Amino acid sequence: MESEGVEPGTVRPGGRTARVRAAVLQAAGDALAEQGFAGLDLADIARRAGVGKTTVYRRWGTVAGLVADLLRDMAEHSQPRTETGSLLGDLRANARLVQRTLADPRQGALFKAVIAAATSEAKTGEALRRFYRIRVAEWAPCVQQAVERGEVPEGTDAHEVIRAVSAPLYYRLLVSGGHIDEAVADRAAEAAAAAARAGAYAVRPR
Repeated sequence: MESEGVEPGTVRPGGRTARVRAAVLQAAGDALAEQGFAGLDLADIARRAGVGKTTVYRRWGTVAGLVADLLRDMAEHSQPRTETGSLLGDLRANARLVQRTLADPRQGALFKAVIAAATSEAKTGEALRRFYRIRVAEWAPCVQQAVERGEVPEGTDAHEVIRAVSAPLYYRLLVSGGHIDEAVADRAAEAAAAAARAGAYAVRPR
């Protein structure tokens, strides 16, 4: 039985229900990458997943609800941060993880579709922001560790440093259309690390 006040798709059950959720989320991701947000249809996703459409409508309710659950699942199953012992090494690992994701044909198309939908669909927008809050929070401790090692100034905003790593990669994905390879990822990490060491992300009293 679902808890009162829990949004559709947020319960994490086991057994057959978990298998149904996994199949539906896989189908939703495939459809999103192929057709974009506007082309999503719950009945089609149910068919792709091999489950009854009533199950999908009852559990997720709307396309936005299903995409929100897909993003939640992606955030929870993304790779944990890598600790290399240096800020540059950690940021390079983060950048290469983002690079592999965005360069992947399915994942890159999926993120393009979700980001486009988030500009006009409030629930999708909040789900996307939640996804990135989780991912940034996962990697932020590597910046704090760099502060403790004396690599970057006290008061450095760890979350801003992590955002600075991935920003150039998303710019290429969404705006310039340039190829996203490891060299691009490494440059983004090096730029963010250099700026952090120079105090660009240190919070200063007003």
